[in-house]
Amino acid sequence: MILTNDLRRGLVIQLDQAPCLVLDVSFQSPSARGGNTLVKTKYRNLLTGQVLEKAFKAGDKVDEADFERRKGQFLYPSGDGGVFMDLESYEQYELGEELFAPVQGYLLEGAEVTLGVFQGQVVSVDAPMVVELVVTDTAPAIKNATATAQTKEAVLETGLRLQVPGYLEAGEKVKVDTREGRFVSRA
Repeated sequence: MILTNDLRRGLVIQLDQAPCLVLDVSFQSPSARGGNTLVKTKYRNLLTGQVLEKAFKAGDKVDEADFERRKGQFLYPSGDGGVFMDLESYEQYELGEELFAPVQGYLLEGAEVTLGVFQGQVVSVDAPMVVELVVTDTAPAIKNATATAQTKEAVLETGLRLQVPGYLEAGEKVKVDTREGRFVSRA
């Protein structure tokens, strides 16, 4: 059990028999005397992927989920999904498109990931915050384009498409932020 006053981003709680990742927490003080402080939360149900909101009274108790984060490794794509391995138990999991699709463009075979395990079942896959990938295709560098920050589309080795600065060329390695899917810098 955990008090609603102690909720914070990144915590996994159990609501309606499902693990839910807390995305945002805000506290709303009462306007009337004797009113209860409300703890408003925004969370993602890790089984369905739905993002929901719920308000609790301050001091209420919620269950902490039987949820564990484990080091894992992406082995290879399989159909629309992917095969991952738990680096502690060496157990392999074949995950479907709903879990694999959001991270697919950031993972090369052998990449380390974080697997979210709920009651023995993998319910989430998190790529590292920043990954290094090679640009395989992009338009030629834009000459004399220094007045404004010009961008162009590039295709990376995983098939991911994103906007990069105009000076980048095919064959260069870049760093990509996996949370926002944007170019960070040259690697």
